[in-house]
Amino acid sequence: MKTTRLTTAQALIRFLSQQYVERDGVEQRFFAGVFGIFGHGNVAGIGQALFQYRDEMPYFQARNEQAMVHIACGYARMKDRLSTFACTSSIGPGASNMLTGAALATIDRLPVLLLPGDVFASRRPDPVLQQLEVPWRGDVSVNDAFQPLSRYWDRITRPEQIVPAALAAVRVLTSSADTGAVTLSLPQDVQTEAFDVPEEFLAKRVWHIERRFPDPALLARAVALLKDARRPLIVAGGGVIYSGATGALRGFVEKSGIPVAETQAGKGSLPYDHPSALGAIGATGTFAANRVARQADVVVGVGTRWTDFTTASKTAFANERVRFVNVNVAEVDAGKHGAIALVADARAALEELALVPISVSQDYREEVARLNREWDTEVTRLYALGNAPLPAQSEVIGAVNEAAGERGVVVCAAGSMPGELHKLWRARDPKQYHVEYGYSCMGYEIPGGIGAAMAAPDRTVFVLVGDGSYLMLPSEIVTAVAERVRLVIVLVDNRGFASIGSLSRSLGLDGFGTLSRYREDGTLGLDSEKHPAPVLPIDLAANAESLGAIVHRARTVTEVRRALAEATTADRTSVIYVEVDRYAGVPNYESWWEVATAEVSEDRGTQQARAEYVKAKQRQRWHVS
Repeated sequence: MKTTRLTTAQALIRFLSQQYVERDGVEQRFFAGVFGIFGHGNVAGIGQALFQYRDEMPYFQARNEQAMVHIACGYARMKDRLSTFACTSSIGPGASNMLTGAALATIDRLPVLLLPGDVFASRRPDPVLQQLEVPWRGDVSVNDAFQPLSRYWDRITRPEQIVPAALAAVRVLTSSADTGAVTLSLPQDVQTEAFDVPEEFLAKRVWHIERRFPDPALLARAVALLKDARRPLIVAGGGVIYSGATGALRGFVEKSGIPVAETQAGKGSLPYDHPSALGAIGATGTFAANRVARQADVVVGVGTRWTDFTTASKTAFANERVRFVNVNVAEVDAGKHGAIALVADARAALEELALVPISVSQDYREEVARLNREWDTEVTRLYALGNAPLPAQSEVIGAVNEAAGERGVVVCAAGSMPGELHKLWRARDPKQYHVEYGYSCMGYEIPGGIGAAMAAPDRTVFVLVGDGSYLMLPSEIVTAVAERVRLVIVLVDNRGFASIGSLSRSLGLDGFGTLSRYREDGTLGLDSEKHPAPVLPIDLAANAESLGAIVHRARTVTEVRRALAEATTADRTSVIYVEVDRYAGVPNYESWWEVATAEVSEDRGTQQARAEYVKAKQRQRWHVS
């Protein structure tokens, strides 16, 4: 066997540069590059290898380790999980900064390879700078915290271990069912040690992404259930989009007449104006989807993991005889709700279902089409509220939706906007809606937008971010400018944490701890105060400008539209700053989300919230059969 003598880091970078995936005969490179921030734990190992092989593996510099993982996730999502980045950090805080990104990647089922530096495997200089010392174990470092957050984790303590570990890592990363964060912990001395690397390890390797077909017996059971159903409903999740199944979904729907509701990750599975499209479902759903869900007798979940927002905390599907069919590549998701579990690729399963004569009544088709029209009228109303003196957030969303046109991409993650976007965004294209809501991670928006824009440079990416989330990771504006990635960032300022403020008020807590105010008389202020403390003298627009962005200050929706027109033709990232009415929210349309309330309290508002909570809990179902 021919070998080449390389360091562990050199072997790994050479290996990553030769990894490809293939699906449906289309081949593409799996790792688009490596994002990193160098420190004493990785500069001499991974850093040296990236320098040596910079023509084979591009290196990208980030400003925050958490953010670079978010960039990789945004890129992977836009690429339907068929391509991603690796992310390298130094030891200690550099590594642990990536923990939040790892959690997001694994929860959202997005592939990203994490390469945190680690302390010396030799232990000769222990304890080194930034080393965590555990009295009862000598082999623990902060990198052990990645274990529950990773789909695969390994610590490389000898150079030759990189061969089986790297192969196992990419196997998991390219698995439709098992993907997520993968962590290879790399002690700084081992990164620099050399061994004889097999040439086969360094050769081009193509990983086939299969399309698994459903089991025939289980498919027959599902078909029988659908043929007998009077009010079936499809819930389209992210798996529909990742598998490229939107065309198959549309074909099946137009043949059968079964309506479609969408999760956050599945939004855009059908165009918003398709007569069978009911829009968002669940706690952040439309009245169209939630009314149909309430009476549905068979629910087909395609590529969804059935989160509490999707099921409205198990209250959305109220029919006593409701049954579930789940199509999912992950067995754990396919088996939820006592469903007929079709462990299969979404496109393959939908194409199989389309071969069977399944059709709903004309009355049901007409009811769904009517609800689609009525909901669109409600969206039009919310887009044009004319709220004063400050615009409503829904009006800003409407302006961005208009500016996005057919191919613009909206990116968001946390706060009140994801719920409003889920309801209101008129998705025309499967890749137009990019809201990270599996982890709903504050700070994801700007780096996630960078990843989406790097994956789709021919599309304009609109980042919608509130002031609370913006303050988490504004540093990545610098990365966008440095990499010449053009984003249109719409920075919506509602003077605090608006989403949790609304939740706080619903629980009788009067916005406690959610306002951006001076502390006066020992308090940060409440929503009901007639003369609250003045707002903090923070100029977020000036902050964005100082980081290199072109900044527009808008006071009205008309000015937002004008700024959007300029920003979409600018030569670098732009930020449009606008203050909105903190209290002009979008209603909850006949839905509920469980947030536990205090069982006992001296406060009347909390007592009332508890009574409403107990009443709502009576509507919950188990869905075990």
